[in-house]
Amino acid sequence: MTKLTQENSFSFVVQALGGRAAILLGKVSDQARSNVQEIGLRAGKPVSLVTQEGVFFLNGRGIPTRLPQRDMPTLGASDLAESLRRLCGYSIYSFQEELREGFLTLRGGHRVGVAGTTVVREGKITGIREVSSLNLRLARACPGCAQAVLNRFSEVGESGLLLAGPPASGKTTLLRELARVFSDGETGLVRKVALIDERGELAGVWGGVPQFDVGECCDVLSGCPKAEGILQAVRSLSPSVLICDEVGSREEIDALRYCLNMGVLLFTSIHAGSKEELLRRPQARELLETGAFSAVAMLSSRREPGTLQEWYQAGDLLAEMDRRVPSCAGRQFCRISGVA
Repeated sequence: MTKLTQENSFSFVVQALGGRAAILLGKVSDQARSNVQEIGLRAGKPVSLVTQEGVFFLNGRGIPTRLPQRDMPTLGASDLAESLRRLCGYSIYSFQEELREGFLTLRGGHRVGVAGTTVVREGKITGIREVSSLNLRLARACPGCAQAVLNRFSEVGESGLLLAGPPASGKTTLLRELARVFSDGETGLVRKVALIDERGELAGVWGGVPQFDVGECCDVLSGCPKAEGILQAVRSLSPSVLICDEVGSREEIDALRYCLNMGVLLFTSIHAGSKEELLRRPQARELLETGAFSAVAMLSSRREPGTLQEWYQAGDLLAEMDRRVPSCAGRQFCRISGVA
């Protein structure tokens, strides 16, 4: 990170939470803090910490233990509500759009997932009340974590890459590092990079300045819907590399097709815990059929970001998808998904 280092990420989040949550988490040792990936706050339950080794629970002395115990301190619904108000700067109204999607993003790219009783109007979620849990995912920088992927990527030439992996496998961290590497010229040539950061997690822009190091030649569109941001970047920023995360909607995939026609190198991600899950996802097929990606890097879960589990050629995956779908069913799939 440039302004917010990984060492103080935990402390920053604790301070932002305030109240009883901050008191409990403030007892955690520096050594334990450095391993935390997520913090879980649930009404009536002990505080949980997610690390590479799994889930732990905090006792009254701030020591993580493998299993919950009856005498562990807990937080009430009022504590969670107060923490959420603090995270929103006591202006929840200003974060309504994000909260409608079930999350908000803090300075530095830290993401807060919010669960509770949803408010539904005309079949759409318009807000959340009676907050029952907060899940804080700590953003982190990991210089050098892209090397294994880049080593394989250099074998396929000038074609894009799709990152696949389960939650917490480091997809966002790896995309951020790829932006830095290409933008700083560590591959041998400085490239203009456009980073479409819809949720503020990739660059962590605050006051116009990325809180993460995304390189010297990287333009960031923060808070912009991906489909619109992709088109705007290509039309006005002339990037040679475009990076965004979690592409899946029809509009986003169509925008990527447009980029491909403009000669832009694409990097994005998709949720998939295994090759089998990837093959079953219609979005994966549509992304691969754009021709924008030469390969798929499958990341492993709960290890260091960028840990490469498998490497698949896009053509091989498409061929396997075709073998699994009878010819008539395949044509029907194409009609439904809009693939020619």
